[in-house]
Amino acid sequence: MQINRRNFLKFSAVTGSALAFGGLGFNLKPAVAKAELSKLRDAKETTSVCCYCSVGCGLIVHTALGGKGRTVNVEGDPDHPISEGSLCAKGASVYQLAENENRVTKVLYRAPYGDKWEEKSWDWAIDRIARKVKEARDQTFVTTNAQGQVVNRTDGIAHVGSAALDTEECWYLQGLMRSLGLVYIEHQARLCHSSSVPSLAESFGRGAMTNHYNDLMNSDCILMMGGNPAECHPVSFKWIMKAKERGATLISVDPRFNRTSSKADIYAPMRSGTDIPFLGGMIKYILDNNLYFKDYVANYTNAAFLVNPKFGFDDGLFSGWDPEKNAYDKSTWTYQLDDKGVPKRDLSLKDKNCVFQLLRKHYDRYTLDRVSETTGTPKDKLLEVYKAYAATGKPDKSGTNTYAMGWTQHTIAVQLIRTMAMIQLLLGNVGNAGGGVNALRGEANVQGSTDSALLYHIIPAYNPAPRAVWPTLGDYNKANTPVSHDPKSANWWQNRPKYIASLLKAMYPDKTPEESYDYMPRLDVGQNCSWLVMFDHMLQGKFKGLFAWGMNPAVSGAHSNKTREAMTKLDWLVNVNIFQNETGSFWHGPGMDPAKVKTEVFMLPASVFYEKEGSITNSGRWAQWRYAGPEPLGESKPDGDMMVMLVKRLKELYQEEGGAFPDPVAGFTLDAVVTDGMFDPVKMAKLHNGYFLTDKKIGDVTYKAGTQVPSFALLQDDGSTACANWLYCGSFTEAGNQMARRDKTQTEMQANIGLFPNWAWAWPVNRRVLYNRASVDQQGKPYAPQKAVIKWEQGKWIGDVPDGPWAPSERHPFIMTSEGFGRLFGPGLVDGPFPEHYEPLECPFETQPFSSQLHNPTALHFSGPLEKRAVCDPRYPFVGTTYRVTEHWQTGVMTRWTPWLLECQPQMFAEIDPELAKLRGIANGEKVIVESMRGQVECVAIVTPRLKPYKVMGQSLHMVGVPWHYGWVHPKDGGDAANLLTPAVGDPNTGIPETKAFMVNIRKA
Repeated sequence: MQINRRNFLKFSAVTGSALAFGGLGFNLKPAVAKAELSKLRDAKETTSVCCYCSVGCGLIVHTALGGKGRTVNVEGDPDHPISEGSLCAKGASVYQLAENENRVTKVLYRAPYGDKWEEKSWDWAIDRIARKVKEARDQTFVTTNAQGQVVNRTDGIAHVGSAALDTEECWYLQGLMRSLGLVYIEHQARLCHSSSVPSLAESFGRGAMTNHYNDLMNSDCILMMGGNPAECHPVSFKWIMKAKERGATLISVDPRFNRTSSKADIYAPMRSGTDIPFLGGMIKYILDNNLYFKDYVANYTNAAFLVNPKFGFDDGLFSGWDPEKNAYDKSTWTYQLDDKGVPKRDLSLKDKNCVFQLLRKHYDRYTLDRVSETTGTPKDKLLEVYKAYAATGKPDKSGTNTYAMGWTQHTIAVQLIRTMAMIQLLLGNVGNAGGGVNALRGEANVQGSTDSALLYHIIPAYNPAPRAVWPTLGDYNKANTPVSHDPKSANWWQNRPKYIASLLKAMYPDKTPEESYDYMPRLDVGQNCSWLVMFDHMLQGKFKGLFAWGMNPAVSGAHSNKTREAMTKLDWLVNVNIFQNETGSFWHGPGMDPAKVKTEVFMLPASVFYEKEGSITNSGRWAQWRYAGPEPLGESKPDGDMMVMLVKRLKELYQEEGGAFPDPVAGFTLDAVVTDGMFDPVKMAKLHNGYFLTDKKIGDVTYKAGTQVPSFALLQDDGSTACANWLYCGSFTEAGNQMARRDKTQTEMQANIGLFPNWAWAWPVNRRVLYNRASVDQQGKPYAPQKAVIKWEQGKWIGDVPDGPWAPSERHPFIMTSEGFGRLFGPGLVDGPFPEHYEPLECPFETQPFSSQLHNPTALHFSGPLEKRAVCDPRYPFVGTTYRVTEHWQTGVMTRWTPWLLECQPQMFAEIDPELAKLRGIANGEKVIVESMRGQVECVAIVTPRLKPYKVMGQSLHMVGVPWHYGWVHPKDGGDAANLLTPAVGDPNTGIPETKAFMVNIRKA
């Protein structure tokens, strides 16, 4: 008998066991349990999508029709094309999220300097929060900056969160915060994949995962580097194993021999923080052995572009370095242009100033000896990896990379991911089936929430946030709309004015786009409001209030002691979650005296994901609709309802009392997303898609007011269309909710590579493989006909939705870059057009082999008594790194309160190799203390040969690995946050913290 969830429950009933519900707080008698289970067949079934990682696995939720109307079962959806009914440990446990006696189900309040929680009503809490928000906003509102420029922003309130919300809620949340004037708006993406977006966008034009999870099966070689999909994205690994069954080579490169490594054909160890040398050596290997895809490189990348002759690189620094400003003048990082303003090209790739030759010159230093000396990877392993992966540079082959936070959390993270993007362009692995650079995101809706722009530097759909130097909408559009003089460049961002006008009409429907642009808060030139800066400013007392919406910054952010201390400087904190956590409870945590903490705290109880309706977007850009099963437990509420309640009360307060610049608050959209007084996710989804506000004739067709816009090509810049996010235009059309589709019908060509175009909906325009015009030659014939993505046949494209409708060769394939080509030379980043190796800001060496520049010269760092870094410090001789385990998720707020999962992984541990254990006299299972310059954590030692010492630059170097899912609130003695150890330093392009390589010591407790 197969023991799945349903059979287990039936088995429990037959044997009279109440174990199926034991530990969930129900204490049911066997007869009652049996009666409940008998209702399974007659229970209401709703489909949902798992709330954990970004794979997007399908769920079936069974809700009792009688009794208390609670969940009786949750299991995998066998019809779902990604998960096919399977779930990982976390997905299989989601039943215990809703049916859990430890959930917060009432509003809790902690008074300033108080030592206990008090229960409050929703009306009381919303009224008081609105009052605190208004007071803080009015007191800290800034109309003009020091230069006299209009900024209309609120400097005294900050917000973090939330990838835990549905996409519809995310959009409304960012709109609420921006209507209040906030610019300090951040969420999970800053800490997990913010470095993916600029690196992939600089390389290809968009910042998203290029392919999708099912497509992994189409690869001939999968490089699993910077991620551990077998443990962190377990259901995705079935498609990797499917590729292996078809003959693919699997490569694992990781500091640890992990579960992914155990299934790999090739495993190569590598010191954390040395990925660029490893990949730079591969670039050299490809170029030295002429293994690049020549036609693709010449015709579809900027390899042939001629660069400014004044561009140069010397001893770790590019031309234009200004040591006084710690920044580059990028005026030499330009192309040579012809008399029409089009970049000059040398298709022979021989000109010394062409990108191809500059690339060859740059990586000529990345020899096997230097790479091995730096990474600790044996030379034979380097060659084995290089040979296997470079073999995909043939027209009919494809290779892909799967990565996660092993790559993203470094001070060179953006450049690291760029290195892989460049390899994929050299090998012709972008746009094809089984190719691409595939960012495996760690949260179920971190893609949708990033699309919605819960980040300071962008507004929805990856448009730049307004800045003070762009006083009018016209100024904004002029500065941010690229111009191309090449008639074959689609230059898709030339449409930005249409997208911005439609976005502004979605936010402020009663105003013209020009008027509502004035309502948008504006950043100063160079102003950085990213996560690390936010908490540094908080520590300085610059904020009165903080929203922590579905997020746990007391654990998730680097240098957690600094974060926790910063929260003591707040006047108030609003914490929205489903369980108690370290952020809401910081005031009585380790080292805190409640009597000295002034912060007023509001704990708002949220619904569990399958208690509400809405969509989430997985990492492969599939937007999937979730339905509500049981009603929210107790007095918990959907997040969208909380927002609507707060918006209503704030509108009332400003109408009654006036205040600082009340117009954005008064005018922010409400009726368009509300039904019967509460948030309506269907209405919001329709607004997300966009609709016509007036009758509009486009071509020969007249669209009536209220009609859903069929595609973003029909959005207008005159205020006649409202669209909350142009990327989602097409997701909810007159034909209905495309995200809710469950049709697995495919053409034979689509089924051959598993596109599933009628299941859910993918942005943009339901395209499943980005840049797919690069998968065909200039006549529209697939390079790999046995696994074609698109092809030109009888005057039209068939297969996937093409990346632009034009006939072959009418447009260059990379339509989102202004020039239309994939970029090997990337002049838009702040730390160089080519990736270069620099050591982490905490490292065991004072020199490195590639240049005399030890660290990234542009890296984000801070000064002050708490900001210490260990470089070649004998007190901290070991390299620390953080990672995940399968059974827990992120900061553990949900999984540590889930009994099934906590039983599997009950306690913080430190993983070390046997030699280090012997050196420190530590036995397996003993209590140890891991410490850095910032703090310490007590752990259980796991001594394992999965880690081995590295021979690096003449030294024997050990690593210490710790999971980052734990915190002091629960369970008792389970351990505290790994981020107590990590430094508050970040990548210069995004500010993402460097939590994957830092220096520690370990000793017996």
